[in-house]
Amino acid sequence: MHRILPIVFSAPLAAMSVLLLAAAHRPMPPEQQTVVTGLVSGHNGQSLDAASISAAGRNVTAVTGPDGRFRLRVSRSADYERATLHVQRAGYDSRDVRVVLHGDSMEVNVSLTPAAVRKDAPPVAEQSIAATGAAVATRMSLGADVGRRTRIAAPAANRQSDLRWRRGHPDSGNTEAYDRITENAFRSPRVAPLSTFSADVDRASYSNVRRFLSLGTLPPVDAVRVEELVNYFRYADPTPGANEPPLRISTEVAAAPWNPRHELVRIALRARDVDMRRAPANNLVFLVDVSGSMQGPTRLPLVKESLRLLVNQLRDEDRVAIVVYAGNAGLVLPSTGGGEKQRILAALDGLEAGGSTAGGAGIKLAYDVARANVIRGGNNRVILCTDGDFNVGQSSDGELVRLIEDRRREGAFLTILGFGMGNYKDAKMEKLAGAGNGNYGYIDDLLEARKILVQEMGGTLLTVAKDVKLQVEFNPDRVQAYRLLGYEDRLLRDEDFANDAKDAGDIGAGHTVTVLYEIVPSNVPLDVSLPGVSPLRYQALPKSASRDDELLHVAMRYKAPDGEESRLVTHPVRAGRGNASESMRFASAVAGFGMLLRQSPNAGALTWPDVLTLARGARGHDEDGYRSEFIRLAEVAASLQHRGEVGVVRDR
Repeated sequence: MHRILPIVFSAPLAAMSVLLLAAAHRPMPPEQQTVVTGLVSGHNGQSLDAASISAAGRNVTAVTGPDGRFRLRVSRSADYERATLHVQRAGYDSRDVRVVLHGDSMEVNVSLTPAAVRKDAPPVAEQSIAATGAAVATRMSLGADVGRRTRIAAPAANRQSDLRWRRGHPDSGNTEAYDRITENAFRSPRVAPLSTFSADVDRASYSNVRRFLSLGTLPPVDAVRVEELVNYFRYADPTPGANEPPLRISTEVAAAPWNPRHELVRIALRARDVDMRRAPANNLVFLVDVSGSMQGPTRLPLVKESLRLLVNQLRDEDRVAIVVYAGNAGLVLPSTGGGEKQRILAALDGLEAGGSTAGGAGIKLAYDVARANVIRGGNNRVILCTDGDFNVGQSSDGELVRLIEDRRREGAFLTILGFGMGNYKDAKMEKLAGAGNGNYGYIDDLLEARKILVQEMGGTLLTVAKDVKLQVEFNPDRVQAYRLLGYEDRLLRDEDFANDAKDAGDIGAGHTVTVLYEIVPSNVPLDVSLPGVSPLRYQALPKSASRDDELLHVAMRYKAPDGEESRLVTHPVRAGRGNASESMRFASAVAGFGMLLRQSPNAGALTWPDVLTLARGARGHDEDGYRSEFIRLAEVAASLQHRGEVGVVRDR
């Protein structure tokens, strides 16, 4: 038999026990917030816009406005709590400011010191790369007056264990997905005189490649789409006149940098500019993936900050709705006027990630909301923000493509913005954007979000020509062989060119599309492999003296944004090289960069120093700093490829 012995406390001990029990059952203090406001200025007191302010370890970021002021909402769990604010801006040294958070609001003013900016990097051979050290990672920041991107170098060694793991490692956990790219081969115009493909305005590959290089590793070769690298940049091509079609074709021919006996042809399409302040009203539906895979600093928090930038550009006549999906889809914010920015921003701030990913259900609901609030004659668009990791309901590529193809007939366009690392589904998102009369970008930081959603807002949101196709015919008397650089997943059958039922790429206001062909002229020895084909019996045609001076002929078809019948524009290109323009030189440098990253057999004698020399010589008036950024990335890629640093990265 067990006896229960009484426990007797002395009075002081009993009192202490009561206090301990009360403390144990006392509720935890609720999470509080402090709104930190302030001014970021330069050494001479001038206000600095587009400076980035983040709270270390808290996944919140703000960007200063034109007046240099910012507003950052920071959570705290105590009445007084220490925090570190990280402030950075292109052209200035970054600065960490320690603060004590308290009260509902507080003001912190920060002064930044100009940095010493290196005008030109030394040649690759002169760069100091430690044998065991990690690569130099690049962190990009945005300049003030013009949104300038410059390079701030920082050692990546301290971050590599968190941010990179090699492909094939059993514990990598990497599930990023890229479609295999089989590079276009040389073809003979006597066998295949026509080259037909869809225009491509996507730029996701460039920012994705930048993400890999910035974290000290080379991208997978199938993440490198040469045409998207080239099309990331703007070129000095003539814009359409007032009474011309919305797209203007221009061309030039010069020597190919990697094989001077070959010629490089640049075909440029330049879309009409539109003043977005006077553009048709927008009916936008933000479709936001809030599933568990969107947890992490470069995912949902970055989505919210990116969309905040767009919301701040909206006019009163614009409308925004917010649809989310995880295990199910739901309407967070019904269609709301652009003048109610605080209501829209509050709905964005409340989004949190968790659960599985019913992407198909979210897409259906978003299109339903867009259709219910359609603006006749306006810009109706669904903006999908996701890592592409759909896993519930309609989730296969085929199912989702068919779903979007069915819904695009309702008149709403589609923009897909990719986020995240490690499980990023590039292949799926590229297919979906192509199926939905849309475009596709990858946002690796808030600076890229500003480029896509603010600086290039018209190109991202406002389509001026849809189903744009190109068909190039080569003169077999002038051309022995030709090769299209990139566009491997945009190729069309020749008969699809005049088939208006065949979908193709859509081009937004102010967009530029650049196409490069490498040509082996007929007056030089053939030095490339061509598929063996027996001579044709019936296809030989008599020469036409009036067209003997033509190298090739460009034909373009496009439709009006609300039209279903295509219009034809043609442009003959005369034979004969000219001096390469600045645009040609820089575009060829970017194409060479892509070929070297892909280790292309068509790169010829091209080397990394060649790419850097070309790019530096064609930097020109680099107002936004993107060409300078490219040069820094090429330096990093050269160093990494020399050491064989191939891998993938993920969120910390």
